[in-house]
Amino acid sequence: MYKRFINIRALLEKKSILLLGPRQTGKSTLALGLGDGIEYVDLSKTDTYRELSAHPELVRQRLSERTRILVIDEAQKLPELFDEIQVLLDRNKNLRVLLTGSSARKLRRSGVNLLPGRIWRKTLFPLVSAELGAARIDARVVRGSLPGILDSEDFRAELKNYVGLYLEEEIRAEGLTRSVGNFNRFLTTAALGNAEQLNYTNIANDTGIPLNTVKGYFHILYDTLVGYELPPYRKTRTRKAVATPKFYFFDIGVVNELLGRFEIERRGDLFGKAFEHLIFTELKAAAAYFDSDKPLSYWRSQSGFEVDFLLGDDVAVEVKGKSVISPRDERSMCALAEELALKRRLIVCLEPRRRRSDAGNEIVPAEEFLRELWGGVLSAG
Repeated sequence: MYKRFINIRALLEKKSILLLGPRQTGKSTLALGLGDGIEYVDLSKTDTYRELSAHPELVRQRLSERTRILVIDEAQKLPELFDEIQVLLDRNKNLRVLLTGSSARKLRRSGVNLLPGRIWRKTLFPLVSAELGAARIDARVVRGSLPGILDSEDFRAELKNYVGLYLEEEIRAEGLTRSVGNFNRFLTTAALGNAEQLNYTNIANDTGIPLNTVKGYFHILYDTLVGYELPPYRKTRTRKAVATPKFYFFDIGVVNELLGRFEIERRGDLFGKAFEHLIFTELKAAAAYFDSDKPLSYWRSQSGFEVDFLLGDDVAVEVKGKSVISPRDERSMCALAEELALKRRLIVCLEPRRRRSDAGNEIVPAEEFLRELWGGVLSAG
């Protein structure tokens, strides 16, 4: 059990919550740990789903006066309940509702009442360094950061089951039963392009899947929070920036399972990209948990300079899986600094001690960078 950074109990004191996140990130565990006064409805149970789908009013009628929090797990399975929830919230100003789910796709497509003004939408991510108490870089670039997998004695079997379950559940949920093979091939090809610029046409050609279908598959990944687009930063004037987003899976372990790669060592070729991916997941989670107003992006000039991440307009982060940073490693950061008045220019790496280079960049050990990130310094407006 890990103490999660997001404090659901404190948030529920203020507002009801729709908590979304990929499967097995710990949403149900958080809900069940809220204490007394909870009514828990699990829509993943077939009998509960059937009963409430036929009579959604039962969720309202069965609440006792002592119920402080109504939890509906896998809420996207039954959007019809949202009208009943609105009635509950309108009648009882002291009641809070926690809805959990792995996808907003069905909710959006069904035109469901998402209770505007009555509910906050939050996201739960895999474990981050602040929750683990340490960066655990070497383990996480191989195993990923899902709670039930990171510390498993047989993490490879767990990852295999996770990816298989995801395929089965999500394809069935999205009505793609006839194209399981296509979606499977797509996932593998998407994993090959993880942390790279998106190229739908190349993926369509490599998989033999129609272009529009490929785009639809990516939207399934986005809607189920299994994948993210990282937009390009395009405000530089002298050096024209590319306009193509990059794609990242939500967890490194899932990528490793899809590609069958688990030999990732610090001196190996795969480590650099996996390390970059790890920092991305930490930045993405921190931006959400801190409600940061600094959009996350990357910058790449058409001449080939590239900086991995920008937070807003004034903090740049380059990730290098190296134990010694040379002036050559700083060229892209220096090129960006000529375009923007950056407050921070951070090169996150494996060097043992922090220093400032002659070019003015902060060379920061990964563990120290992550402590600063989760201290809220980089997410401040």
